[in-house]
Amino acid sequence: MVTTHTPEARTPAARASAGDEHALAVQALEAEFGELIARFRRLITEAAHRVSPGMLPGAYKVFTTIVRREHTTMSALAEMLIMDKGQLSRTVRELEQLGLVTRVPDPKDGRSSILSPTAEGLARLEAARVPQEDGLGHALAGWDVDDIRELTRLLHALLSEEPPAR
Repeated sequence: MVTTHTPEARTPAARASAGDEHALAVQALEAEFGELIARFRRLITEAAHRVSPGMLPGAYKVFTTIVRREHTTMSALAEMLIMDKGQLSRTVRELEQLGLVTRVPDPKDGRSSILSPTAEGLARLEAARVPQEDGLGHALAGWDVDDIRELTRLLHALLSEEPPAR
């Protein structure tokens, strides 16, 4: 939007109109994010089923978080995912039974365990992610690389809750 420095732009009606335009733009963005979230939920559900048929998206999130961290404790995982420790414990047990993660005693604290992905878990996750990685690449195939970088920059600014640098 171009900022106008005419006296008309400073009138209450002009400011209200700009405010309405801003509100409408935010509403349109919210609608697009809603569609994006629905698509990501579907992709996560599909990836979870590729890792293990019937796996729930929540278990997939726990698993992928363990993979990203490489080695983590239940307490750190519960805090990171803002998850009930009882539910987390059941989910980790399920992941262990599927052969996706291992749990070994924490040498620093005998009451705690260290969770790590197994080699099989990593291989299954890698295979499960291929279709979605191809999907994003396909969706962005016709995009100019500068547009992709600009979208990345703007999303980062949004997530940082700071206005984008110009």
